[in-house]
Amino acid sequence: MIIDCDSCEVRGDACKECVITVLLGAPPTVEFDASEQRAIDVLAGAGLVPRLRLLPIEKTA
Repeated sequence: MIIDCDSCEVRGDACKECVITVLLGAPPTVEFDASEQRAIDVLAGAGLVPRLRLLPIEKTA
């Protein structure tokens, strides 16, 4: 999973409630492998960090 904060539709509005901001301070791009994604999901499920709030901007053709 590649998380590109610059292309997030809700950047700014939802940053303070996003796990990326909590853990890393909203870098422009972060890449998680499958085990890292599962770890973030477990932490979020336990209420220790917020969920990933990334909502990619829809590209129109």
